[in-house]
Amino acid sequence: MKKNIFISVIIFFYFSIGNLYSQDINISEPDFMGEVLYVNPATGTGQLLEKSPVQLKSKLGASAYIVGIGSAKTRMTIKGCCSSVRIHQGGDLQFIIKAVDNKTDPLSIIKLFRMESKKNERRAEVASVSTFGGSSSNNLELLPFVAKKYGESSYLITISRVEQGEYGAIVLNPNALDEKATIISCFGVD
Repeated sequence: MKKNIFISVIIFFYFSIGNLYSQDINISEPDFMGEVLYVNPATGTGQLLEKSPVQLKSKLGASAYIVGIGSAKTRMTIKGCCSSVRIHQGGDLQFIIKAVDNKTDPLSIIKLFRMESKKNERRAEVASVSTFGGSSSNNLELLPFVAKKYGESSYLITISRVEQGEYGAIVLNPNALDEKATIISCFGVD
């Protein structure tokens, strides 16, 4: 009899703990395409990431000015050294990202990447070209993620093992022919 009660208690705790870790997320989708919500596991709420406009800046290396041989880099830059949205490091990070719809492969339209933080700006290299080395594009330091459909037109994105630093997310519109104005959703990990 005591053995049956003990086994029942163990089974009860096993399923109770399992339900804590497999709770469904019940957060509304963001209002607008391109918006990103951080899913806070402690509170079960969503926090809208900071949206920042981007400037593209190109810069030649010093040798290109002096002897005409060298390299040039194009970077996306955002004013300010750090995002106002701070996330504590540890465990997986989850985001709800609104897209035009959730029928497109998210790897082709969602870019999550690390940015370099300087005194008064954050930046990420987009392309580079050198005299003898050729050129390269799509040089962002992309983060791998796992995605699944969420709601009517969003994705639930999970990222593992995120280091301290500044990060950004861009959501592309697969139906748009021209992406002139880019907005980056920013966050920092401490």
